[in-house]
Amino acid sequence: MKTEVVKKNNIEVAVVSSNELLITDVQSALDFIMTVKYETGCSNIAINKEAIVDDFFVLSTCLAGEILQKFINYGVRVAIYGDFSKYTSKPLKDLIYESNQGKDIYFQPDASLAVDMLSGYCSNKC
Repeated sequence: MKTEVVKKNNIEVAVVSSNELLITDVQSALDFIMTVKYETGCSNIAINKEAIVDDFFVLSTCLAGEILQKFINYGVRVAIYGDFSKYTSKPLKDLIYESNQGKDIYFQPDASLAVDMLSGYCSNKC
């Protein structure tokens, strides 16, 4: 796991990238949240989608809802970045769209846009 703290618009964002799975279930998500918050002091986290188990993106597993709720409960805003084009599920596309309209959870194509969204540098139109 590689973590870099990026400061933009006077807001710090922990940008995490990993080729290994970091989030596989609710408990590993909690461990991830606490580790990143402790190590960086950031409550804005961008993580690459390859670090998250594929079941997260299958909404019928309910894993996405449970994990994203933990981020909200612990006051952490999150942006998941990567290529989501391989997913054809309409409910997932709807989740991505609706999340990007909000202020706490984002799905972005790359780390730079993830940081922009979390830092408030970019309006929801990015």
